[in-house]
Amino acid sequence: MKRLVSLILVSALFLVGCGGNSAENKERQTLKFYNWGEYVGENVISDFEDEYGVDVISEYFDSNEAMYTKISAGDVYDVIVPSDYMIQRLIREDKLQPINKEIVDNLDLLYEGVKNLDYDPDNTYSVPYFWGSVGLVYNKNNVDIKDLESQGYNILKNEKYKGKIYFYDSERDAFMIALKALGYSMNTENEQEIEEAYKWLQELNNTMEPSYVTDEVIDAMANGNKDIAVVYSGDAAYILSENPDMDYFLPKEGTNLWSDAMVIPKNAENPELANEFIKYINTYIPAVDNTETVGYASPNKEVLEEMVSDGGYYFENKAYIPRTNYEKDEIFKDNEAIRALISGLWSKVKAE
Repeated sequence: MKRLVSLILVSALFLVGCGGNSAENKERQTLKFYNWGEYVGENVISDFEDEYGVDVISEYFDSNEAMYTKISAGDVYDVIVPSDYMIQRLIREDKLQPINKEIVDNLDLLYEGVKNLDYDPDNTYSVPYFWGSVGLVYNKNNVDIKDLESQGYNILKNEKYKGKIYFYDSERDAFMIALKALGYSMNTENEQEIEEAYKWLQELNNTMEPSYVTDEVIDAMANGNKDIAVVYSGDAAYILSENPDMDYFLPKEGTNLWSDAMVIPKNAENPELANEFIKYINTYIPAVDNTETVGYASPNKEVLEEMVSDGGYYFENKAYIPRTNYEKDEIFKDNEAIRALISGLWSKVKAE
């Protein structure tokens, strides 16, 4: 009997010495996060690591297409943040796994306008991360608001503003603007309409001396270098907060209402932790950190409303909250053949 008791004690001591189920001695889990650059709050990742006792490995992409290439090649990530049209493509190609809503049980925190969008009804595969629009930032001292209201996107071809325009160097946004200016859908598959948009962009390029830019437009417009710029709403919110001479305008012809969302690839190595991460990002503190750091509209309803309330971080900032329920605003749809067509045409525009 004593020998049996001794064996039990030795076994118990052995388990304690090996750590048993102690959290400190368990191997730390790792989450691989693939996101746009400079697109997360200052403390979001470190706070998640501390709260969950895990490590996060972050990698960055600069376009949906670059991200898609890596995912298609079999690179492994637990959470990625594509845009709406790319999520549509990933769903169609069966490259995503459904969100586990038993873990991500806080979707009721989200603003209604950013849930259940056409590319993923019922948010089966995706949970919003940021959302926004594309509009025109303009210098109130130099640009007549009546010109904007009457001309919309066609103000970009008004020679009064020749040489004073930044145009975003993106084929999708360029053709969205041209198609909207012509009264067409930005998702048109009509090649005649696309040809008309190409000629519209040609004329702008050849007569207006636009400067083609990407992220450098942010500091340039904050410094007041030009009078009008095509800008994403989150960047516009920052510009407006830095320069009181600047304002934001959404033309009546409509614009791109976009959404970036968190998804879990089919080959994710740690899907349970991925779902925990997605749930965490939805909550108040990381949502505040994200939106204050990055500038784009939070999908969290409480945070969104707090940001624009009296005393909020984006109080009276016209660029912060995207326009919703406007019939001429659209979400990009995935069409690889059309994307390739406009990509070639955009290269021709800039080569002239």
